[in-house]
Amino acid sequence: MADLDDFTAWFEQNNGFIDKEYMGFTVFSPEEGGRGAVALKDIPEGHTLFTIPRTLTLSTRTSELPHAFGLEAWKSANLHQGWAGLILCMMWEEAKGQASKWGPYLASLPSRFDTPVFWSDEDLTLLEGTTVVGKLGREDAERTYNEIIVPALQSHPELFSAEAAEKYYTLTQYHLMGSRILSRSFDVERWEGEGDDEENEAANTSRDMDVDEPEPQGEAAPASAEDAVEEEEEEDPSDVAMVPVADLLNARFECENAKLFYEEKVLKMISTKPIKAGEQIWNTYGDLPNSELLRRYGHVDLLPLPNGKKGNPGDVVELPANIVAAVVTEKLGTSQATAEERIDWWLEEGGDDVYVLDNDLEIPPTLASFAKLIGLSPEDWKKAKGKGKPPKAIMDQSMVEILREVLRRRLQQYPTSEVEDEKALEGELPLNARHATVVRLGEKRILSGILSNLKDVTKRKRDEEERSGQKGKKSRK
Repeated sequence: MADLDDFTAWFEQNNGFIDKEYMGFTVFSPEEGGRGAVALKDIPEGHTLFTIPRTLTLSTRTSELPHAFGLEAWKSANLHQGWAGLILCMMWEEAKGQASKWGPYLASLPSRFDTPVFWSDEDLTLLEGTTVVGKLGREDAERTYNEIIVPALQSHPELFSAEAAEKYYTLTQYHLMGSRILSRSFDVERWEGEGDDEENEAANTSRDMDVDEPEPQGEAAPASAEDAVEEEEEEDPSDVAMVPVADLLNARFECENAKLFYEEKVLKMISTKPIKAGEQIWNTYGDLPNSELLRRYGHVDLLPLPNGKKGNPGDVVELPANIVAAVVTEKLGTSQATAEERIDWWLEEGGDDVYVLDNDLEIPPTLASFAKLIGLSPEDWKKAKGKGKPPKAIMDQSMVEILREVLRRRLQQYPTSEVEDEKALEGELPLNARHATVVRLGEKRILSGILSNLKDVTKRKRDEEERSGQKGKKSRK
């Protein structure tokens, strides 16, 4: 790991600290995350594994590019919104090579990702039925590149030479830097008093974090969680930062044993539980489902499950409301116009248009309530609308049958069956195909598990009706 040796030497020369007595770096198996950090000896809880000066994090606040570009011009070019500015900073710093403060760090970052944004169209068809492809944002990224990055490059030829543009400022490099941010960045909020007034105004200052010694209080979160639309709207883009060394730690579902914490001038990675010598040091990605792990990081988790199989306990499957509405209108004869009116009201009242099902194998009450709403009689619909309250989620026989059909249709959106996926994983598959199959299988298990539970509900109700009927016959004798 020669590049890593150069990187750690650079890190320590710039006032970074790594406790090499307790922690080292190694290459684990692909199932264990590949390159990561290992405990060299037993590590107690609360031990500082490494320290990163805030000045060594790479963001739009620490790179010189926004100042060289001109802060007002930076804002006018819309480089202060989203990740475009940070991506351009990373491109610029990499183009400078060893002249950049972060040269050795950028050289140590991966130049290849297994995330679906880099998959071929043929491989992307393997994800049919999942929501991964729809969340890649490839078209939006290319639009941002063409509408924001390219004009910025053209406006400052003294900063971005035509020669460098052919190598360092291409659309391919834009996707690469975006993937580095998505998979490895953290939210590093501004500390009180950090930066001058001009910077504060340009960067849209965020709230402060507080730390009391000796116990760290301000926890730095991986910034990858920010790419959900709602969180993007709330987040200060200048908080998103690349954090050397911290981004070397892998993560796995509920295995976290270290966290990154804020202090005034440094960030510290601190063990949150005892770690045995030889064990991997894990950070956290937030216990994400395999669909998100694949989309953001290019890997999936396969852990032992209570049923004896392997998968990700955090898996979820998304169920669009339009499938529910379609089934209800067909089953109950509700007109399309009536359904659309009720859907609009539901959304205006803050209802969901996508329902998330998880491994508890339960129907969310809001899902049953929505289905009930679409099928209300005109009189009951008028009452519900007048009260401003959706109907209660009562799981009667009619509702059970509707939801079973909804789940069956959702399962039909996948190109393969659950049995076919399980059989495929027993053999050899190309990496992308294996990852896609694991994602599909985890989602199908949730859908089929809920279907099975609903079948049990139907059976219990029928058994109760039969027993009730038999009692009625006996009482008449």
